Amino acid sequence: MPTILFENASLLDPLQPDLREGTHVLVEDSLIKEVSDKPLQTSVDQRIDLKGRTLMPGLIDLHVHAIAVELNLAQQVQMPNVLVTLRSALLLRGMLRRGFTTVRDAGGAGYALKQAVDTGLTEGPRLFVSGRALSQTGGHGDMRARTDFLSDNAPCPCCVRVGALARVADGVDGVRKAVREELQMGADQIKIMASGGVASPTDPVGAFGYSEDEIRAIVAEARGRGTYVLAHAYTAEAIARAVRCGVRTIEHGNLVDLPTARLMAEHGVYVVPTLVTYEALANEGAQYGLPAESVAKIADVRDAGLRSLAIYREAGVKMGFGSDLLGPSQRLQSDEFRIRADILGPREAIASATVIGAEVLGMAGKLGRIVPGAFADIIVVNGNPLRDVSCLLGQGDHIPLVMKAGQVHSDRLNA
Repeated sequence: MPTILFENASLLDPLQPDLREGTHVLVEDSLIKEVSDKPLQTSVDQRIDLKGRTLMPGLIDLHVHAIAVELNLAQQVQMPNVLVTLRSALLLRGMLRRGFTTVRDAGGAGYALKQAVDTGLTEGPRLFVSGRALSQTGGHGDMRARTDFLSDNAPCPCCVRVGALARVADGVDGVRKAVREELQMGADQIKIMASGGVASPTDPVGAFGYSEDEIRAIVAEARGRGTYVLAHAYTAEAIARAVRCGVRTIEHGNLVDLPTARLMAEHGVYVVPTLVTYEALANEGAQYGLPAESVAKIADVRDAGLRSLAIYREAGVKMGFGSDLLGPSQRLQSDEFRIRADILGPREAIASATVIGAEVLGMAGKLGRIVPGAFADIIVVNGNPLRDVSCLLGQGDHIPLVMKAGQVHSDRLNA
């Protein structure tokens, strides 16, 4: 892998309020070797004069669904495995082109997709996979219509559907086994459904998910393997139950109240709001096949999600960046920056997708900052995101260079 020196950069450190102009960054193998305010006199394979462009850490999205190639998830389950896989590869390339060098898949993607990226079979961000999310019968991951029923002698009970984001498991023993199976198959962390949701057909948003005994069993199994649990949860009561049971990150969390947010802060629990997905579902969900019963749920959580940001900030809860988009709406991934910056400001929005994301993944010092010893996950931006996040939006239109682990995946600096 070539040694690369970025010269004359305006360095964006998410922990600092302003760009650090006149910075030089040396990349060696897959790591950042040196960061200096003075020109580096060293032998390198390539010098890239950025002429004052912004150099910043690669972005981190903590809530993607790489295999969600359709908005209608129940319909997607019946798609051929190969078709889902090939379309997922295109989604991953799009994420990388938008500057997301690391993503946490929150249900669906497994070890095989991660291996395909790691071995260079397909281009994509660094993946932290959850395997299939765990759902109780009738919960957010149970995509059966009300006219379906379970039977012990149902045809082909052994079939594995790549398009299934979740699996159903019930009872303490059942969920323990399910966690062990997902970890055995390569999951980096475990995702559970702790409340109802929008995209699923039969569970109200306010419904509880797993019982507290089941959640504690899941958390214990994950901790026993040195990892953690993320929980889909909307209402304050569902969030509080998950926090008391040891869950580490709350996904969505739109209907939180201040006492519950303070409970989260007290326990060191992170939240990953996913505001752009409600905007996408409201504007184009029906167009792309979202069932009518799901469209009807959106209004309950959309406006509350915007209000929740101020609640989390007041309580001192750390917020990670998440998008949670499905199918063709995944092109809107970066619009999450616009929504958050309008409420929290650009710097806090950027921190959510860099340093806080790295903390959640247990990769502080390795991801989220351009410092010696970190992975060389770097993007070049035309513009100053600390003043205006619009340069991070779209399909990487203002991001002429994307590097992941020292390898350049997109270079349009001289285009």
